[in-house]
Amino acid sequence: MSEQPSGAAPGGGEPDYQVPWAHETSWEAPWAAPTGTPGWSDERRVLAMAFALAVRKTGSLFNLMGQAAADRVGINATDLNCLNLLSFSGALTAGELARATGLTTASITGVVDRLESAGFVHRERDSSDRRRVVVTIVIEKALTEVATIFAPMVADWQQLAERYSDDELRLIVEFYDQMEQVIRKHLARLRERPAVTDEDNP
Repeated sequence: MSEQPSGAAPGGGEPDYQVPWAHETSWEAPWAAPTGTPGWSDERRVLAMAFALAVRKTGSLFNLMGQAAADRVGINATDLNCLNLLSFSGALTAGELARATGLTTASITGVVDRLESAGFVHRERDSSDRRRVVVTIVIEKALTEVATIFAPMVADWQQLAERYSDDELRLIVEFYDQMEQVIRKHLARLRERPAVTDEDNP
């Protein structure tokens, strides 16, 4: 008798960790121009809505993947996100990490405390400015305990990339570069405004 995969639903249905979203949702309507807009065929409208849905689904799934990976590593999702940010450059000052994440200095201190205690980072005073604390990722620890969790997904990405030509991959990479700039723009926009508090929503 074959063993049922972890998370599989009884009776062979979809795994219980599948995200329950519908194929169509009214949330996509604002992404497409109104019917009759010049240059917008019915096919274009459908593609625009499919694009919007794909972007939103990807964002939600990445959030869920981050939480699941953090659970597996044994740290919280915020700490894993900070570790991921550190992996791009290898080291950041505590202030840079706070600005990148939008967290307070006190919160970042807690993040670094936990990551250092777990052996994922080490910190030291900046030799050129003793007031600054530099946080450096311990790459061997990250590769052993974090990268291995994502390795199967990365392998699937590589297999997926093999379906595309070099020119198609260049287009995909360019798209993600542009998407990054759009997200950075609106992340800055949201951080410029004060956060909504409970007092604002009685």
